[in-house]
Amino acid sequence: MRRPEPLPSIHEIREALAHDGVHHVGVTTADVLTDTRHELHRRKAADLHDGMAFTYRKPDRSTDPGRAVEGARSVIVAARSYLTDTEPPSPPPPSPESGPHARVGRYAWIDHYAPLRTSLRQLAKRIRRADHRAVAFADDNALVDRAVAHRAGLGWYGKNANLLLPGAGSWFVLGSIVTTAEYPPAETPVADGCGSCRRCIDDCPTGAIVAPGVIDAGRCLSWVLQKPGTIPEHFRVAIHDRIYGCDDCQTACPISVRLGPRSTVPLDGAADAWIDALWLLTADDTALLDRCHHWYIADRDLRWVRRNALVVAGNVGHPADGRVAGVLEQYRAGIDPILAEHAAWALARLHDRRTKPTVS
Repeated sequence: MRRPEPLPSIHEIREALAHDGVHHVGVTTADVLTDTRHELHRRKAADLHDGMAFTYRKPDRSTDPGRAVEGARSVIVAARSYLTDTEPPSPPPPSPESGPHARVGRYAWIDHYAPLRTSLRQLAKRIRRADHRAVAFADDNALVDRAVAHRAGLGWYGKNANLLLPGAGSWFVLGSIVTTAEYPPAETPVADGCGSCRRCIDDCPTGAIVAPGVIDAGRCLSWVLQKPGTIPEHFRVAIHDRIYGCDDCQTACPISVRLGPRSTVPLDGAADAWIDALWLLTADDTALLDRCHHWYIADRDLRWVRRNALVVAGNVGHPADGRVAGVLEQYRAGIDPILAEHAAWALARLHDRRTKPTVS
């Protein structure tokens, strides 16, 4: 019969995660996240989720760590930076002569959740070898990650609803281990550090931050680009060159901009900061899915990626570039009504930009 191994201490857990490039770790109890549960229900009733599922799907489940692991006593929370050590910090856009390129939100340049998930799963195995249940979660609907991270003392809620870590900012992905082992929890939450600053609110291109810490998902471009269906016309110009994600509320944050470079990770492979929009519109499904495999794509239906690329092509394609017009025309004449409608809009947008050069 196998004898249980010693339970790793929180110090040993911190050391193991630091070895994997994760330097921010906290602990909280596995109690129900009562305030978060109430807020999810309130915002869902007000339609601020705009049909978004994720942790809104079952708020009573995603706010109870005990639903994820029966008998849970503790939640170990980790934050891993996704601010890469590239120079310059953000790769510049390709030259206009190379054709329209689509911008990817920083957190999705590469799959930053994968290494965090691997690290947490290895630690969960060590805890299980000490005869405790332990399950790792990262980018998972089972748990409201920002809520447990806040209660674990990792940071405070910024006005943009991101978790801001003291001395580091918001460029982090979050993950956790829910376990029946008992670890000493954080005693007090981190005090608010935003003060009177409201730059994230003022700089949101669509006014999606409707109150400090409250996002109207229906206006948030990150969700607009993920949501299936037709993109409302009044958002299409604001999308500009975005294909996936929007970083504006973070790049406007003085704390994240000033302190973020203290916490960076090596760039593992090439960063997909920019993707050729015409390639997105002409690649086959296999190639496209291989390129975008770590993105959230509703129902894994690549028409939503192509829909976004059509908007980008209309917004930033050169009006005199025959290749752009040719690809858009093919989609306009295609059998998919949603893609045809977005292509028609993009062609009209190109025309407006050609005849009215001041149109942004």
